[in-house]
Amino acid sequence: MKIQLKKLTNTAKLPMRGSEQAAGYDVYADISEPLIIAPGETVKVPTGLAVAIPDGYFGGLYARSGLATKQGIRPANCVGIVDSDYRGELIFALHNDSNREQTIGVGERVGQLVVQPFLSVTFDEVEELSDTARGEGGFGSTGTN
Repeated sequence: MKIQLKKLTNTAKLPMRGSEQAAGYDVYADISEPLIIAPGETVKVPTGLAVAIPDGYFGGLYARSGLATKQGIRPANCVGIVDSDYRGELIFALHNDSNREQTIGVGERVGQLVVQPFLSVTFDEVEELSDTARGEGGFGSTGTN
């Protein structure tokens, strides 16, 4: 599948996969100087890219495991959604969960873009839902194993 992508700046980097089998495409910070994120702070990091996700798909903006585990940096909304009709800049809202200032470097990988299919549905309001063995059990009700 080909996806149209537009560089909004001369310094924007194209998304790249870290390996041939990687599901996510690394996306880079398009900033002119390092960006400091204070503990508990959320900042918007531009990528300098806009994409045209095909109908029937969305772009998921996910964390990079290295940033999350080593620096405590993650997308503020955990997973960002890029709808197929959005044509603006991809921006990662990054949150610092650590107790130290963290720095995002110029051109640093800040997240991953994963293109995923979805089902467009309609909702049918009913008075009752069908019964299942699980019923209303949730939040660990099925055990820990």
